[in-house]
Amino acid sequence: MKIQCILATGNADKVREVREILSGRGIPVYSTKELGISSDPEETGTSFEENAMIKAEAAAKLVMERPDLRERFAPGCNRTSVTAVIADDSGLVIDAMDGAPGIQSARFMGHETSYREKMTAILGKMRDVPDEERSARFVAAIAAVILPHAESDSGERFAVRGTMEGRIGHEIRGEHGFGYDPFFFLPEYGRTSAELLPEEKNRISHRGQGIRAMTDELIRRYGTEN
Repeated sequence: MKIQCILATGNADKVREVREILSGRGIPVYSTKELGISSDPEETGTSFEENAMIKAEAAAKLVMERPDLRERFAPGCNRTSVTAVIADDSGLVIDAMDGAPGIQSARFMGHETSYREKMTAILGKMRDVPDEERSARFVAAIAAVILPHAESDSGERFAVRGTMEGRIGHEIRGEHGFGYDPFFFLPEYGRTSAELLPEEKNRISHRGQGIRAMTDELIRRYGTEN
């Protein structure tokens, strides 16, 4: 069965990263922005998984409300293909800050605040925290809503999670990646996440692990790779 994905995001960095991760798997990825859909639901969940599902469900609803997209991605009783609307909710969990910023990572200190400002503030809070207590992890929950092929279909829903362990460094370093990557230090590499080349990061990143786990689950449920 042919599998295709609609990624519920307008973030070009995330779209690029997901496509790089899925390169060679034969699964096309379309972003909601490319399809002319704008979805920004209120994230009222208490976990990464709940917020990811809120975003996936909101985007799937908008796809089904557009006749052209419904015909393209959920064409009647066509059982030769399956479309998964997927969304991620990711963030940084810092043990010394009791798990903050966590699910508030993007909203920490306000959306208008740059990530450099956010990182500088966190480094200030952790100035006297020793290395052994600076443990942290990136978490990415990937949720999927399968578009129904008939009105009687409920549309399956499920989620997976990926994590990347590391610690908060003492400075902001690196030009790759985005978000909190420049101060997330990976001891086994001796570099921050932002100092890794994209292909290196994609092999170990929380989003890479989550997207690969989601791809494996889609293939397990709906057929072989395209």
